[in-house]
Amino acid sequence: MNDRLPHEKGFHVSWDQIHRDARALAWRLDGKGPDGGGWRAVVGIARGGLVPAMIVSRELDIRVVDTISVKSYDHQEQRPAVVTKSPQADLMGDGTGILVVDDLVDSGKTLELVRRLYPQAHFATVYAKPAGRPQVDTFVTEVSQDTWIFFPWDMALQYVQPFRGRD
Repeated sequence: MNDRLPHEKGFHVSWDQIHRDARALAWRLDGKGPDGGGWRAVVGIARGGLVPAMIVSRELDIRVVDTISVKSYDHQEQRPAVVTKSPQADLMGDGTGILVVDDLVDSGKTLELVRRLYPQAHFATVYAKPAGRPQVDTFVTEVSQDTWIFFPWDMALQYVQPFRGRD
């Protein structure tokens, strides 16, 4: 019998790990852009995609960086995705040559919304869950659908009860 709460199947990501994984994402994207392998810009999906977008833009020497803000979670509860801030319209066009980066594709609803807006963009995430994989073009690590990823920007150090019983 499994007496764990759903969030206890957690994948804890440190700052070092997100940095390594975002660099690995950049390596996979290097030379894959439409203009002789280059990208016109990186667009990070706020908020989770901002850290990997910055790392990818640095690694690939892409100086044009913008953001799109999409809200699809209320704490750990998923809601319908809504754009709350759009990137610069004259930069985006239909998305050709644009690299859209997020930390994770979960259900795929966020990327589905952004893909409708910019159908020719290339969508890349550091982590992917099976339900969202069809919405992402490039990713680094797949995790199971029932895994909750704990990112370093959401965490604080504190005591945690042992997995089974007490000391």
